[in-house]
Amino acid sequence: IIAWLLKKRKTGLLLNCLLIYTRTLNDVTAMKVKCLLVDDEPLAIRLIQNHLAQLDAFEVVATCSNAVEALDVLRSTRVDLLFLDIKMPRINGLDFLKTLQHPPAVIITTAYREYALEGYELDLIDYLLKPITFERFIKATERYLRRREVADHVEAETQGEFINIRADRKFHRVNHNDITLIESVKDYVIIHLQDRQITAKYKIGDFELLLPMSSFLRIHRSFIVRINKIQAFTFSEVEIDGKQYPIGTNYKNEVIKSLQLTIPKTDRRDQ
Repeated sequence: IIAWLLKKRKTGLLLNCLLIYTRTLNDVTAMKVKCLLVDDEPLAIRLIQNHLAQLDAFEVVATCSNAVEALDVLRSTRVDLLFLDIKMPRINGLDFLKTLQHPPAVIITTAYREYALEGYELDLIDYLLKPITFERFIKATERYLRRREVADHVEAETQGEFINIRADRKFHRVNHNDITLIESVKDYVIIHLQDRQITAKYKIGDFELLLPMSSFLRIHRSFIVRINKIQAFTFSEVEIDGKQYPIGTNYKNEVIKSLQLTIPKTDRRDQ
C-alpha cells in the first residue's frame, strides 16, 4: 500500500494513513497491562518475561531485584500488575506490600509455601509457586483480567473491604471479611454472613471476580468459601461451622493444592 501511494504521489494520504496507524498503535500500547517484575533471581525474572511475551495484553515496564528499586519505579511509572517475590534482600515482598498505601494488583511468585496464609490476608490476585508453569501462569493472568473487567463494567462496586449487594430493593453494605461462604441456588446466590444471610439475584461467578480470591476459594460450581473459615477438609469436602460442603471434580486439584499451601511443614517423623 505504501509503495502504491508513493508511486501515485499521494503523499498527503500517506501521511494521514501513517498518522492514523501511529495513533492506533499508541492506543493499543496504552491499553496494555503494565507489569512490574520484582525478584532477586535473574532466571525467575526471565521466566516471567518469557511467559508475558506470549500474551499480547501485557507489557513489562520494569524489572527490579529488590523492594527499594521497586518503590522507585512505582513512584514514577504507571504499574497495573506487580509480580512480587517474597524472599529478597533488605525487605521481603509481603512486608514491602504492606507499606504501600495504594498498591497495584499483585501476583506473588515464590518458592515458599509457608507464606501463603499470610498472603491470603492481603488482596492478592494469586499466589504462584515456583517453578511456575505456563498453564498455571495463564490462570493467574486471566484471573487478573476478569477482575479488572468486572471492576470496569459491573456496578456491584467494591469499596475497600466492602461490597454493595443489591437485594430486597436496597443495597446491603457487606464487609467481605464477614462472608463465610456463597452458595448458588438456581438463578440466585445466598451470601452466608456471620450473623445473617442475604439472598440476591447474582451469578456466583460475579463474586469469584469481585472478592479477593486470595482469601476465598471456589470449591464447587455452587460454592465459594472463605479459606480461613475452613475447619477441616478431605479430598472430597470441606467443613465449615460443623457442616460439610462438597469439592467439585473440576475444582479438586486446585482446591487441594491451595489448602495444602496453608499446612505448615512438619518433620516426616511426625507423620
